[in-house]
Amino acid sequence: MTMRAFSIVAVCTTNLVIGIRYVWLIRRNKISPALAMWVFFTIAVIGSLGTYLAEGDFGLLDNILNTADLLLCGGVALAIALYGDRSTRFNRFDLGCLGGVLMILLVWAFSRQHALTHLAIQLILIIAYFPVVKRLWHSSRNTESFTMWIGLLLAPIFSLLSSKGTLATVYAVRAIICTGLLLVLMLRVEWRIRKERRT
Repeated sequence: MTMRAFSIVAVCTTNLVIGIRYVWLIRRNKISPALAMWVFFTIAVIGSLGTYLAEGDFGLLDNILNTADLLLCGGVALAIALYGDRSTRFNRFDLGCLGGVLMILLVWAFSRQHALTHLAIQLILIIAYFPVVKRLWHSSRNTESFTMWIGLLLAPIFSLLSSKGTLATVYAVRAIICTGLLLVLMLRVEWRIRKERRT
């Protein structure tokens, strides 16, 4: 198996396992991920893949992480909408973030600057983390799954082995940084819980 084939299989398998597990955990009320974050992810992933394909002579497998993320994000957002509890719903802060997301997509619709818009969409994907970061910062419990987010950290690492073009690399590196920071925040919540139990 070539390195490219390994990368594509690894990313697709990782995302498939993450997606199935995420939906199962949501359905069982084991986790309560923010609906806003996954809706933003879905919108941004569609825009990111569209601008990537429009910018150069690339195919869906050349940015396998972006392609696989489309199915993952859409599936998880749908599962949260169907099975999530009230805490997962949009609040005023989330709606403000949604306004920023839609503004960036509106600028692309008129400018048609694919590379510049692709970079702006990475900003949307960073904004997409704000609702869950806000929830975790103030929460007395960890509403996310370590297993899932570790998987979401591994997928972009694997994707770097087959990515073609600067935009695909930017997409993967952004995912690695954001996911890593979210894992640190989840560890902070767990540390606070343990500290409170000891006092």
